[in-house]
Amino acid sequence: MPQLIDHIDKIARDKKRDVLFVIFHEEGARDFAYEKNAARNTVPAWLDANHIAYQPCGDVAREDGWRSYRGQIYIDVPFDDSDPTYQKLKDFMEDSDGSMKIPGAHFSYLPLEQAMGNAHHDAPGFCECWAENF
Repeated sequence: MPQLIDHIDKIARDKKRDVLFVIFHEEGARDFAYEKNAARNTVPAWLDANHIAYQPCGDVAREDGWRSYRGQIYIDVPFDDSDPTYQKLKDFMEDSDGSMKIPGAHFSYLPLEQAMGNAHHDAPGFCECWAENF
């Protein structure tokens, strides 16, 4: 069943803050099936067990085309080193040197300032006008 998924930059603008998300991948895979990706199953299970909210999200919106959903998730935790939930999440996702602990998962951060570059996407009728001119 199709569902509407917000782009990560839209989520940042709605939250009015920097946001965290996870991108899933498989090395060398041409046809990535996120449903079968071990990391895509591991991360949400851990978030659920730790009562951390998350939701599907798309990439940063682009005006030169669309990408299909590849399993990305927004994690509803502020990017704040003093926040205990962020520290717990970071310890789960990253080694002390910043490398990823979970193969096939990339822990990511999008600054609100960068997300604001697409603020014009929030204008009424933007998508319809964009689609007509694509």
